[in-house]
Order: sequence, then structure tokens, then C-alpha cells
Amino acid sequence: MNYQESIRRVIEEETTAIQEMETGLHEEELDRVVELIRHRQGKVIFLGVGKSAHIAKKLAATFSSTGTPSFFVHGTEACHGDLGMIESKDIVILISNSGSTKEVIQNIVPLQRIGATLVAFTSRENSPLAKACSYRILYRCTHEADRNDLAPSNSSTVALVLGDAIALTLSESYGFTKEDFFKFHPNGALGESLKKELQQK
Repeated sequence: MNYQESIRRVIEEETTAIQEMETGLHEEELDRVVELIRHRQGKVIFLGVGKSAHIAKKLAATFSSTGTPSFFVHGTEACHGDLGMIESKDIVILISNSGSTKEVIQNIVPLQRIGATLVAFTSRENSPLAKACSYRILYRCTHEADRNDLAPSNSSTVALVLGDAIALTLSESYGFTKEDFFKFHPNGALGESLKKELQQK
């Protein structure tokens, strides 16, 4: 097996997936979601399972550190009491590439009872998730980089890139500064670098 050939193929696959996602963006839907989050009354909660859960955790961290208070709830744990973290003023972004993941879908009715605003984050416009939510973040992803077209790779990468784009667009719209970032990230190499930079002003 040629390892380098395989590695480059996967990188090219995921790069192409990002480009295809960009050309197929549902701009009006995205604008609605950005406006929704900008004018929120509560926090933004990301919910998912499997690889989508890992993406959801990362996005919650990115949103929080760039000015949009957020946290992650696991799709399975939600129905075992973690729904108690969520209030009617909150926005819940449910991530599922297929839009039909049972552990994600099972939370829709309970979340509606709570009164939270639901946002579907999926590649399937006609999926149960997309149809049940008031807002949608839709992206194009037709296959995975895995030779068997099974392991989440293109889909998880595309969701991460699009989520980051939304987070940083929101941050820019707030006029979020380096000083603001330092408030939330005072430690680590980033915190030390910012501390020195801000002290020199």
C-alpha cells in the first residue's frame, strides 16, 4: 500500500468537500440563524452524538471563547436529565449529518416542551431533523472520504468548518476584540502572548 497516496487522497477529498459545501450554501437560512443567535436572550447549546458530538463540543468551545456563550449536551444524556440545563430562552443546535440520528431526534419533542428554539445542523434538507426545527444550517456533503463511504470524515470536517465560520462571523459582528478574547482565555500560550501584547499598549 502506498501510504502517501492514501493520505493525499483523503486530504484532497476533504478539501473538495469544503469547496462543494461553500458553493452550495443556503445563504438565506444562514443569515436567519446568524441573526437569531446575535439577538439571543439565552445561551447556545450544541447537541449531538458520535462524531457529531465531538464536533459539537469543539464548536461550543469556539463560540464561547469568541463571544457567544455556549455549551455542549450529549444527545443520549439529554433525555436522562441533562435537558434540565436548557431553558426556554436558549437556542439548541442539533447536529446530525443524516438528520435522522435517533439519539438526536428523540430530543426534539422534549425540547419543544421546554420552549427552546431549535436549529437543525444537517446535510439533509428533507430529513426529520430539518423538518422539525424552526431554523436550519444546511450543508452539502454527498459522501465520506473513507473508501467504504462510512467513517465520518468529509461530513465532520464540513460541519466543523461551517460552524467555525458562523462563530467567527458572529464574533466579528459583536466587534469582539483581543481584550475580550483575553478575558475568556487568560492562560496557555495564547493567553501569555495576548497578555504581553496588551501590556505593551
